[in-house]
Amino acid sequence: MTGGGALRVDLRSDTVTRPTPAMLDAMLGARVGDDCFGEDPTVRALEERTAELLGKERALFLPSGIMANQVALLAMGEPGTEVLVEARAHLLHYEESSVAAHGGMTLRAISTPDGRLTADTVAGALRPASPFHPRVSALAIENTHLDSGGRVMSAGVVADVAEVAHAAGLRVHLDGARLWNAAAALGVEASELTAPVDTVMTCLSKGLGAPVGSMMAGPADVVERGWRIRRRLGGQMRQAGFLAAAGLYALEHHRARLEEDHARARRLAEGVAYLPGIRLQAPETNVVMIDVSGTGMAPSELVARLREHGVGMVPFGPTRLRAVLHLDVDDAGVELAISVLSGVLRGDEAGDPERPAR
Repeated sequence: MTGGGALRVDLRSDTVTRPTPAMLDAMLGARVGDDCFGEDPTVRALEERTAELLGKERALFLPSGIMANQVALLAMGEPGTEVLVEARAHLLHYEESSVAAHGGMTLRAISTPDGRLTADTVAGALRPASPFHPRVSALAIENTHLDSGGRVMSAGVVADVAEVAHAAGLRVHLDGARLWNAAAALGVEASELTAPVDTVMTCLSKGLGAPVGSMMAGPADVVERGWRIRRRLGGQMRQAGFLAAAGLYALEHHRARLEEDHARARRLAEGVAYLPGIRLQAPETNVVMIDVSGTGMAPSELVARLREHGVGMVPFGPTRLRAVLHLDVDDAGVELAISVLSGVLRGDEAGDPERPAR
């Protein structure tokens, strides 16, 4: 194996993708205008198509998923209230307390065994009305659930959870950063997963492979408030159609191929599951969480060793590595990653990098 640190297989995230030639052509050919004045036709087309696919009245183009989550919750929530989230939610652990900082709302965690909320767990987290407890204004769910390894909530579970929340007077937001992966894994339209919720965020720059951007969708009045909040947060863009064109291309051409990433994630998991000291669960989508606690090596050490041989992963907590499949990783890349990890763990790092682990 060769050293040097250049990544031949980058599994750190599905955000590392580069635009395809066809996507670049779409970007270069985009019709644009000043979106601050509502004059960018490509942004309008992206927002209208997203609203249609998600079954919502209106959608809004934003620079990032974190901003889109904020905009939705700030548009629906109320300062001094709580937002209920799953205990390992991205909103709680990876978004810099943005909802609290900008919206004056606190996040209260609901513990689950596998990252998936249920109607019972949500009902159990609701407290009787009291002048001594903060009110709850919203519930945020996550589909797919990153920390649990990209696990999926079915349409029926989403509907049951939303029904409990709505009966308690809560608005429901769906953090659907990888919603398209959830829909592909379940074999359903994304609108089936979003129909029960009030607002939804979904990323264009993760599984779909666009270079920038996320969408927030929901009722027209909520999205109109969201437009003002986006501007207040500094997210207003001008000739954004060049970026919107990439997102529009991704929606039309890259959703159908997501199952390829899921199949490669399963192959990666199968290929490393037998290695000494490795534990993992079968992936449901494109995220593979690899527990390395039995190897005697820290995740950061393993990541550094993998990178020396051209494979990129990231440490995910004290015992796990994370690998995410995407459109820039083919079958040969998966086999190389298996071979490299096998060589690192077996101490056979001088082996043939093209030779599969078995």
